Amino acid sequence: MRLTIIILIAVLSIGSIVISLGFLTFQEYIDVPEITSQYEKLESYKNDLEKINQQNQKILNDLESQIKNSDDVNLEKINEEINVIKQVIEENTAELEQVITKLSQMETEP
Repeated sequence: MRLTIIILIAVLSIGSIVISLGFLTFQEYIDVPEITSQYEKLESYKNDLEKINQQNQKILNDLESQIKNSDDVNLEKINEEINVIKQVIEENTAELEQVITKLSQMETEP
């Protein structure tokens, strides 16, 4: 009788441990794709920001060359456009740096 009770307690304990470990292990598998998906989205966003930055830099260079080759009538408008483009580039660069920082943090975390 005593042996039966000890065996039942052992079986229940081992069963509880196996179920708990299985549940915890299963949750870890769910979290990994979510992190991977977030990383891939951030990586894609970073690439898009880099492309936008390159395009804005090209526009800025074009506008600056227009200043060199233009008359005084259009000069003020071109300067305003340059200031807007510079502001957009600065904002995109700041956001790009944040994304790169977040990506590097995600790479170092297990």
